Amino acid sequence: MSLQLATLLPGILLLLLGGALASGHSLVTATLKSLPRSQRAAYVFFGIGAAWFLWEVWHLSQADFGDYRKLLFVGFAAVALLSFKFVPDFLAVRGLCVLTLMAANPLLGAAYLEHYDQPQRLFMVSVVYLAVAAAIYLGASPFRLRDFFEWLFRVPGRARVVGGVLAAYGLLLVGVAFTY
Repeated sequence: MSLQLATLLPGILLLLLGGALASGHSLVTATLKSLPRSQRAAYVFFGIGAAWFLWEVWHLSQADFGDYRKLLFVGFAAVALLSFKFVPDFLAVRGLCVLTLMAANPLLGAAYLEHYDQPQRLFMVSVVYLAVAAAIYLGASPFRLRDFFEWLFRVPGRARVVGGVLAAYGLLLVGVAFTY
């Protein structure tokens, strides 16, 4: 993945998410409030995250336990399938966390060893590291996303302000993507 695309994708994602929050539309509010415990979202996000992770496990090299990849694949596939039965609460949040962690690898890989040539890459790298930290935290305590959404929508203008900040940073990333 090129550095331009790796900067453009999070920028567009932040722009869309920020724009949706800034719109103040009741559908956005209702969707985000129901997201943490949504079974449909769990199937989509956790399913895609598990499939992506299992694909990566299947393609491990010998240096990365590739000799045991079939055993690892079966074990992780069993854990993913059993998660739907035994830990269904907040599985959508955990799925989003898995997707965030899996997506961070190619994004950060595109900026790797671009220290002095492209200092503006730090705008993208910073937001990706913040997302990784949030994914690790929310993966361990997924109910905190529900608490965050309750806090976000408690005061009417708060979601619009947060959405505006996210959209502005997304716009900045989109602009930075075209400076490489």
